[in-house]
Amino acid sequence: MAHSSDAPHQPVRASVAAFVGTMVEWYDFYVYGTAAALVFGRLFFPQVDGFYGTLAAFGTFAVGFLARPLGGAVFGHVGDRVGRKTSLIITLFMMGLVTTLIGLLPTYATIGVWAPVLLVALRFVQGIAVGGEWGGAVLMAGEHAPSRDRRTFFASFAQLGSPAGLILSMLMFKLVTTLPEADFLAWGWRVPFLFSAVMLVIGLAIRLGVQESPDFLAEQRRRAQAAKAAQPPLWEVLRGAPGLLAVATCANVLGIAGFYFTNTFMIAYATTYLKIDRALILDCLLLVSIMQFLITPLSAYVAERVGVHRFLVATAAISILTPYAMFTLVDRGTLTGITLGVGLAVAGLGAFYAVIAGYVSDSFPTRIRYTGISMAYQLSGAVFGGITPIVGTILAQQAGGAWWPLAMLFSLIAAISLVSVLALRRAHARQVAASAA
Repeated sequence: MAHSSDAPHQPVRASVAAFVGTMVEWYDFYVYGTAAALVFGRLFFPQVDGFYGTLAAFGTFAVGFLARPLGGAVFGHVGDRVGRKTSLIITLFMMGLVTTLIGLLPTYATIGVWAPVLLVALRFVQGIAVGGEWGGAVLMAGEHAPSRDRRTFFASFAQLGSPAGLILSMLMFKLVTTLPEADFLAWGWRVPFLFSAVMLVIGLAIRLGVQESPDFLAEQRRRAQAAKAAQPPLWEVLRGAPGLLAVATCANVLGIAGFYFTNTFMIAYATTYLKIDRALILDCLLLVSIMQFLITPLSAYVAERVGVHRFLVATAAISILTPYAMFTLVDRGTLTGITLGVGLAVAGLGAFYAVIAGYVSDSFPTRIRYTGISMAYQLSGAVFGGITPIVGTILAQQAGGAWWPLAMLFSLIAAISLVSVLALRRAHARQVAASAA
């Protein structure tokens, strides 16, 4: 157990650990998404070219999302019963190991059909790991906050790991895409995956230095004094709070599906239909990711001042309108046009994403909080996040590259989150009042 003199430093340590840990996890996840858009179709599904090859590669991308609810259930149980810290150490190790193995995986040309089979299997395990990671990182940062009214800001450090991971993945792919095409296909694409082993060591070293969440320790003491045995947290969530789980799931849609729309599907759209060089689109997304990184803590700070609920409603409403400006600018095919267009969309959804984690976590009681927010986030990823690049690819193909159906898809994503945040308000207020009593 850490000395009491460490206690004042724990909020900062927990926030840094949440940031670094989620940065490593999301780096691994985004590296796969970028590779799926750029190279996996040719290396692992060479028997289906063009549109169908890209669709098959995005299908393996979706497998990771389908596995995430399983990870949320398994590691939600560990986090709610054994400890937040234990769960986070396991998920981080799993993610780094699996991503490194993907970088060592033989392609279809070497081992035939076993290549895509192994790729899908590793992607599934990767999805389980990230499914357990997010909820714990949000809680370790938020529950270490010095006061309840600062939780939104501290929880945002876990959200900060997402754009940071994307920036790192983009930088790695920007580096390897400068290689000659033959070298990139032969070994260059593996480098970003193998780099995960280095990041894993750094992430584990930082995360091991954080104490357990104060809220979890208090709940553990309460359970020890209770005469009645506690129900499994997943059963309690599904049986006792199914409506809250459904609304929380839909509230996360903009931050998840919207993000994969702009940062995964847009790579395939721009390179396939606008014939934009892949290096240019990666440069644009890198600039946009840096912007999102900067606005994440700023958004959390502003939300604390104007009211978290009001902030979420405003950013979701704005995001309904931004895709029309985004595609108008992206269609110009210039660095400035693509950066401004995608940047407009990401500004709205990024501000929303920065704040939604703390808001949703405060809607669940401590005893089932890890499981509740993990299942909400991961179900949202499985239902909406994983299929968004697939639906976008199909819509673009059917519309011959016309962007208006794609803009309507993005507006629908934002509208789902807007309605859900409005519905979540009562449950959030009720739980905050109960915790304060």
